Formats: sequence, C-alpha cells, structure tokens
Amino acid sequence: MIIILMFHGYTINHLFMRFERLTRNNIQLTQYNRVFFHFYATFVFLALIHILEILLWSFCIIGLGIMGDPLAAILFAGSCYTTVGFESDTLAKGWKTFAFFISLSGLFSLAWTTSIMIGMTAAYKNAWDQKYKNTRVY
Repeated sequence: MIIILMFHGYTINHLFMRFERLTRNNIQLTQYNRVFFHFYATFVFLALIHILEILLWSFCIIGLGIMGDPLAAILFAGSCYTTVGFESDTLAKGWKTFAFFISLSGLFSLAWTTSIMIGMTAAYKNAWDQKYKNTRVY
C-alpha cells in the first residue's frame, strides 16, 4: 500500500508541476487553447495512473498466489480500489484484509487526484476568462 501511495504521489505531483509550468507559460503568451489541451491531456494521464495502480494491485494478487485468474484479479482490485465493491470477496482465508488495503490506497489516491484536479481547474478557468473576456454579455 505504501509503495502504491508513494508511486501515486510522485506521478501526480510530477504531472501537476508540469501542468503548472506549461500553463503559466501559455497564459503569458496568450496561448489559451494550449492551456485547455494541457488540462485535458493531464486529466487523461491522471486516469491512466489509476488504471496502472489497479494493475499493480492485480500483479500483487497474482504474484502472492491469492488468485490465479488475471481477469478476476483485475476486477477484484478495481472493485476494491474504486471502493464500489461490485465484485464479491473471493480471497482465500487469511487474505481477507487485503481488500481493505487496496480500498484504503484507492480512497486516498482518488481524493488526492481530486484535489489536484481542483487546482488545475483554477488555471483552466483563468485561461478561459482571459480568452473570452471581450465576448461576455452581462
């Protein structure tokens, strides 16, 4: 769980800092459409990070021999990670708490990503307001 959270923190902070640097330069150069592009591209990369983390949990499940079927492991890890719980707990006795750790990492990771997205939205709104400042009708 700690490795997943450290990976998550490193990758989303790297993406956010890159987004901030690029959008700051684009706003100064009045390249507002690039800000919009960077926003959506970063959003896609954030989603891909979550998918990768679900796959990492799946590899752990398979590597520890908890489940043998890769698809079942992916579905179980995704169900726990997103905390929706659409898959039943099919883990062997003694491994039941594993679902808790997957859920806890997903809960923190999704919340962390949400806070990053809120910060990114401010830059997006700033670029939007500057691009369309002369066309507003009140």
